[in-house]
Amino acid sequence: MSPRRKSKSKQDSDILMLPVLPLKDVVVFPYLVIPLFVGRSKSINALNVADNEQSQVLLLTQREDMENPLPDQLYGVGTVATILQSLELPDKTRKVLVEGKFRASVEAFIDSEEYLSAKIKPFESKPLPDKLSGLMGIVLKQFESYVKNNHKIPTEILGTLEDIESPGKLLDTISAHLVTQNVDERQQILEIEDEEDRLAHIVSVIESDIELLKVEKRIRGRVKKQMEKSQREYFLNEQMKAIQKELGDSEDGTSELDELTQKIKESGMTVEAREKAESELKRLKLMSPMSAEATVVRNFIDWLVGVPWKKRTRINKNIN
Repeated sequence: MSPRRKSKSKQDSDILMLPVLPLKDVVVFPYLVIPLFVGRSKSINALNVADNEQSQVLLLTQREDMENPLPDQLYGVGTVATILQSLELPDKTRKVLVEGKFRASVEAFIDSEEYLSAKIKPFESKPLPDKLSGLMGIVLKQFESYVKNNHKIPTEILGTLEDIESPGKLLDTISAHLVTQNVDERQQILEIEDEEDRLAHIVSVIESDIELLKVEKRIRGRVKKQMEKSQREYFLNEQMKAIQKELGDSEDGTSELDELTQKIKESGMTVEAREKAESELKRLKLMSPMSAEATVVRNFIDWLVGVPWKKRTRINKNIN
């Protein structure tokens, strides 16, 4: 890989003309360094143009997953990125490393047969009002809680955020790491030009995601406990079977408990009676065979099994 030239400053002109690189299922934010794999011919041509000029491209996310999107099938706001490295792969596709620089809106598309380009207008960077500057600390604390509840984000990112002084850069960096958001939601954050509105929206998104992550964590905990309980019961039942076999409870290898299980299945009892019988049998399996309680439970199960559930009594309905 060969390093590329430094990009020109966006202050050179209010309106810029840049080649466009459409992206599938990814939204790139400013200050984010990300590798991209490019295989479409028009996209490769756009990279070649960028290499020969200012080493900048406009990254626009597709509205739909299609091979050759038209201009109206792309979002109208994207990120201007600098090409840091570029490598041609054996299959003639390209792997590029890009770094997001600033957000911009599309003023007009120029679609040629070779590649797609656009006239763009950079977003203005306005400082936050003094009354909102103090909220940046709250956002950092919220995001710290978000990272602790989401194991997909490396905790090292928190140390990086502490060194960021620009509110805009901080919001862009946080937005890039909100992994629970889908493409449309991430694009919505990217398009909010007013920093005050964007701050309020990101606070709302983080709070919502934290609650969702906590619910998922509670559900995973319940499932884990249920699995552990089932595994423990299975282990104890297997131990009980082994002990009963060692004590000679069954000469042919089939224990009395297994015989009771089979009798319950073949008895033809009602659903309610069967549920009760199986519940008592489950208790019996965990009891000592020599205990008085086990004898009572065993007699009760024998009585349930002995009831003639399948037999019908002929009733004389003749009134006379």
